Amino acid sequence: MTTNKEIKCQPECDAEKLLKLLSGKWKPQIFKLAVAGPLRFSNLLREIPGSNKQSLSVALNELVEENVLEKIVVKQKPLHIEYLFTDRGRSLLSVFHNLEALAGSEEKK
Repeated sequence: MTTNKEIKCQPECDAEKLLKLLSGKWKPQIFKLAVAGPLRFSNLLREIPGSNKQSLSVALNELVEENVLEKIVVKQKPLHIEYLFTDRGRSLLSVFHNLEALAGSEEKK
């Protein structure tokens, strides 16, 4: 016999919040490309197969809102926007490197 127990949701832990932040659509690819230097939207569209303007824009805006990337308007001709890692974003690089290493060790099994 089963009993109906109300399941109370616990507040998210910090690790869960971080994983949600890092796991959004195109975010791992954005991180990988940002390591090389400033990102431009048009370059990201070309470099990330299957990406589209709307989903890429959403991912970039979320990373800017979470202070992972900084959005800089470059007022040179042609006028464009670049995205750079903030200090917080750079601090997350080790997390990505560790995740990649773990994924690589799982593939070897």
